[in-house]
Amino acid sequence: MSDRTINQQPHTPHQAGPQQDRHAPHAPHTHAHGSEPDDFAVQIADSVESFVLAVTEVAKGDEPGSAVSLLLLEVSQLLLAGGRLGAIEDVVPEDRFEPDTGPEPDGEQLRERLAELLAPIDVYHEVFDPYGPPEKPNAFRISDDLAGVVGELQHGLTHYREGRVSEALWWWQFSYLSNWGTTCTAVLRALQSLIAHVRLDSPIGAVPDGADTDDDGLTDEQLEQQAGDLMAAELGLHR
Repeated sequence: MSDRTINQQPHTPHQAGPQQDRHAPHAPHTHAHGSEPDDFAVQIADSVESFVLAVTEVAKGDEPGSAVSLLLLEVSQLLLAGGRLGAIEDVVPEDRFEPDTGPEPDGEQLRERLAELLAPIDVYHEVFDPYGPPEKPNAFRISDDLAGVVGELQHGLTHYREGRVSEALWWWQFSYLSNWGTTCTAVLRALQSLIAHVRLDSPIGAVPDGADTDDDGLTDEQLEQQAGDLMAAELGLHR
């Protein structure tokens, strides 16, 4: 078992903010141990599981022509569930300690499959905190972000499937506020931007110098052309 006031499970490039005490002084949204999940918990769990399954299926690469569109849809739907988690009162389980969920799933294979599928549009740029001091955009990878979000969601699913409903809701709520809400918002902007560039016939800009795109031997112009061709093919457009 781990003390949830000090244990920080996920860590992805977008994680921010200190972990909150699960006994926060707000009015709690509680579930007794062993209780049946209410409609809200069932709906959130269904949304989480749907996202995990959908991203896993997309990563298999069976339908590469619809990958970006499907991911746009799935991320949008997950953010709706996240918004609901953020809007309710703090979820505070009765126990201070989180039961051990066992070994965390290895998300490296999912990450690699997504990276291969989304190349050369995997890297995007984002300003982390729109309310923070001015800063230069940082480079992120859609594949890294989605694999990280799936791992976080699976952690809560383990609790939910073992009947620890309040643990699952607490985890999903906290991780939405501290990490995957920000991550998914950034990924959504990147995916929406890709589609908008093609639909509006606006060339995708060359990757800035110093971006973490790996040394694949391609010039910025070639990367731009490939990205545009990939999106045009997906949307059934001719360039």
